[in-house]
Amino acid sequence: MSLTHFDAKGDAHMVDVSDKADTARVATAEGHIRMARETFDIISEGRAKKGDVLGVARLAGIMGAKKTPDLIPLCHPLPVTKVAVELTLDPDIPGVRVEATVKTAGKTGVEMEALTAVSTAALTVYDMAKAVDKAMEIGGIRVILKDGGKSGRYEAS
Repeated sequence: MSLTHFDAKGDAHMVDVSDKADTARVATAEGHIRMARETFDIISEGRAKKGDVLGVARLAGIMGAKKTPDLIPLCHPLPVTKVAVELTLDPDIPGVRVEATVKTAGKTGVEMEALTAVSTAALTVYDMAKAVDKAMEIGGIRVILKDGGKSGRYEAS
């Protein structure tokens, strides 16, 4: 197996997908943001000075998915047909779990869009709560499901 974003000379290039068939594709990614218990309480009780942290982060995640080809240099612009971002308060972290699912019908997958949605949502939580907790930690960002296209289905173990 080889990396697809490099040509025979080793130069980075955009992969040619023009001969690939359009198929239904879906990807789901997850991640989390860990924070101090006090910060968790502020968010869960709706006391953040900037407003609805989870609502704003959900919208940011959706916007991030739609802007992925503007941020990732070799990512194809795709007709994204669905973006769903869920943020769940988890007292065991303590923090917020983020999950994003992206769908399209196209020639290449939407893993990067799902990962960007999760990253953008987590960064937005950080931005909205950094006044009270600069030590928050974002992590665990990964693809947990990918389906469609020639390579078929992938599910994280």
